[in-house]
Amino acid sequence: MSIVRFVVNNAAAKKLSGTRAGKMRSELVASAFALFSQRGFDGVNLDEIAAHAGVTKGSLYWHFNSKRDLIHAACAYYYRTYQRRINEALSNVIDPWERLDRTLRVAVRTCLMDQQNRVFTMEIFTFSVHDEALRRGWQQFYDSVREFYIGLVKTAASAGRIHVSDPEQAVNLMLAAMEGVKLRALFEPEICSAQEEARIVAGLWEILGYRPEAVHA
Repeated sequence: MSIVRFVVNNAAAKKLSGTRAGKMRSELVASAFALFSQRGFDGVNLDEIAAHAGVTKGSLYWHFNSKRDLIHAACAYYYRTYQRRINEALSNVIDPWERLDRTLRVAVRTCLMDQQNRVFTMEIFTFSVHDEALRRGWQQFYDSVREFYIGLVKTAASAGRIHVSDPEQAVNLMLAAMEGVKLRALFEPEICSAQEEARIVAGLWEILGYRPEAVHA
């Protein structure tokens, strides 16, 4: 075999190995999220995560040094999943009011109908008390969501679709209300319905300054 062919083949092998390793890591993270969001962080061990992903525990340790590392990776997966849902919902949507409305509906539907989301969020809150890095990761995610909403609200206000004097304060109140929705859904599962979803979205719109009769008067 020539030196050139050896180098090319070796590079291809490394690329394939890297692709497989990346896929395995992604599967481990997805499995960790799925199990954590069902039974909580303390209710899952590394053996179960490895089995769920279909890999050996040794393979798991090749990618992650500890359960804590996997928890942080699962949190990053959770944040990316939320952002992907929003991006998909807003694909090809231009109208400022419609963009804000779709974002609110996706968020409320996730709070009410997605039990995995509720469980995982509560786990983040609980463990963040004693894990500064976890708390910092949540804060960065929360800040990015808040800034995104502020941008949507300001754009809708500039277009005359809503009337709000302080977009930042309105968004802060709206997000606080949304976290309350998660708690209600956790302890009052009967509210997880399409009817309640519509009522909650309408309430959030009021916080953000939307009055149909005022806008269309």
